[in-house]
Amino acid sequence: MRIGEIKRETKETKIDLSIALDREGGADIATGIPFMDHMLNSFARHGGFGLSIRAKGDLEVDAHHLVEDLGIVLGMALKEAVGDGAGITRFADAAIPMDEALADVAIDVGGRGYLVFTGDFNGPAVGGIDTTLFEHFFYSLCTRAGVTAHIRFYGRNDHHMAEAIFKAFGVALAKAVAVDPRRSGVPSTKGTL
Repeated sequence: MRIGEIKRETKETKIDLSIALDREGGADIATGIPFMDHMLNSFARHGGFGLSIRAKGDLEVDAHHLVEDLGIVLGMALKEAVGDGAGITRFADAAIPMDEALADVAIDVGGRGYLVFTGDFNGPAVGGIDTTLFEHFFYSLCTRAGVTAHIRFYGRNDHHMAEAIFKAFGVALAKAVAVDPRRSGVPSTKGTL
């Protein structure tokens, strides 16, 4: 089983997170931000991951520190779970519609963290979260996990756009980290990710 488990505590947040790439164990998520719980549940459910998160943060300030640190810790756990990457597919993409919204995510689990985030939300917040934090979440996740992701989206309803992004990221990530039976080593001409 490929599992990543990270515990991280700062003066602003406390997070205990585990992800199981090969076990659809469902999601058990409590971040203190109901909309973020919903998004992470969608990511785990549609990616087919077992995901457990217990998180607390200084929400009396705002959601910024907790959302950022959730991305950091999920990225660290993902990197741990992937390990050296031997046998993984590495590249994948997914286009997920949600009514009028569409999210298209292409991923390379190749050891280099990078994010391109293209699209605009219509309002300053959705579900109590500043919409600019979604890009920050994925940037933090990608740079810590060593994942390059291109996320493109459009729509009219901010909830639909955010949810389509999280679902598409989960589906694309699941394909990228899937073990390809035709491969035995690390999927890189360098011999390492």
